[in-house]
Amino acid sequence: MRSMRLREREAPRQDPTASCLCGSAPCILCGCCPSSRNSTISRLVFTAFLFLGVLVSIIMLSPGVESQLHKLPWVCEEGAGTPVILRSHIDCGSLLGHRAVYRMCFAMTAFFFLFALLMMCVRSSRDPRAAIQNGFWFFKFLIFVGITVGAFYIPDGSFSNIWFYCGVVGSFLFILIQLVLVVDFAHSWNQQWLGKAEEHDSRAWYAGLFFFTLLFYSLSITAVTLLFIYYTQPSACYEGKVFISLNLILCVCISIIAILPKVQEAQPNSGLLQASAVTLYTIFVTWLALSNVPDQKCNPHLLTHFGNGTGPAGPEGYVTQWWDAPSIVGLIIFILCTLFISVRASDHRQVNSLMRTEECPPMVEAAQQRQGAACDGRAFDNEQDGVTYSYSFFHVCLVLASLHIMMTLTNWYRPSETQKMISTWTAVWVKICASWAGLLLYLWTLVAPLLLPNRDFS
Repeated sequence: MRSMRLREREAPRQDPTASCLCGSAPCILCGCCPSSRNSTISRLVFTAFLFLGVLVSIIMLSPGVESQLHKLPWVCEEGAGTPVILRSHIDCGSLLGHRAVYRMCFAMTAFFFLFALLMMCVRSSRDPRAAIQNGFWFFKFLIFVGITVGAFYIPDGSFSNIWFYCGVVGSFLFILIQLVLVVDFAHSWNQQWLGKAEEHDSRAWYAGLFFFTLLFYSLSITAVTLLFIYYTQPSACYEGKVFISLNLILCVCISIIAILPKVQEAQPNSGLLQASAVTLYTIFVTWLALSNVPDQKCNPHLLTHFGNGTGPAGPEGYVTQWWDAPSIVGLIIFILCTLFISVRASDHRQVNSLMRTEECPPMVEAAQQRQGAACDGRAFDNEQDGVTYSYSFFHVCLVLASLHIMMTLTNWYRPSETQKMISTWTAVWVKICASWAGLLLYLWTLVAPLLLPNRDFS
């Protein structure tokens, strides 16, 4: 009997690793994130899956890995082993690297889309499917690896061209999500600093808001000037001139609307900080669009550049240039926005409605803090009475993020039927239209309380 009691006491300690990998999310990160919300940690782990796929995609673009990709069934060959002549002066390895990114991002998209379907209409952590959302990470990793391996054996055919257009749609939507996150971040920032200014009766907080507002507008004006210098020509590049000028005018208009008395009366927290952040982001998207213009006179970041700057370049003088400034900046903003999706807790009603999240009341927030303190280094379940975010919509955001990073890493170059990577006006118009749609979306958040006075936008 004594030996049986000793076994019962020792049983819970036998395999802590298995309980972490197969149990709930708090067990994984309890050492790094003590007293954290279960909902936040689960989102961070799923985001880590996304970043793992991004890292693999970046590795796939390295020359050493590209040389090994010839062994796969979709190598750069046509017919009975006849090599394809790449008329865009791009070596076959680079083409294979981009096809590898397409397949890696297809696997990520399929993985998150599967969970988006599985987690539809989950209302609280009492739903059995919530345990799947917040646990079983080892099995999720196996599923992720299995889908990835299978994606690399998809025959090429028309896959790359079809998946390119899927990426175009997904990236367009994710650009809008990024703008919503920028508005949400600027709104929270503005509200917190105004609250501290009133609480401490200090003008330093007002000075800080003024400084960053001025900084964002100064960066926007500088960026517009550089765009005119490097992406336009006096007697050419008329499309670029129209895009830059039109977006600049639209940004000026929304900045004026944001400080109109009626808008300020309906939304006291609206101000120039949010408008300046939206302006800077719009100019950034304009820069991304111009970096895809398929005319080397109007685009210094076009796919090819001179390998030897001292003389004229022939076909042998072209060097593949995937990592240009727009791609690097876009990757950084992508990482920041994706992390923000994972940890955000907004009190902006309209943004919460768009992002399918719930505002946490102060009483519930205080109760959750007490619960977190009682957990003593363990994450706690904060969704027993209702989920704090839509599980399904969160996975949809990761689906769109996977498609967006695919287009960013491949620089929006489309694989054509002749198996060459080409830059098209499709990418330019998608990004420009996304910037216009984003401005309209922000304009709606400003004027919606005026147009719909019977609705509560407080």
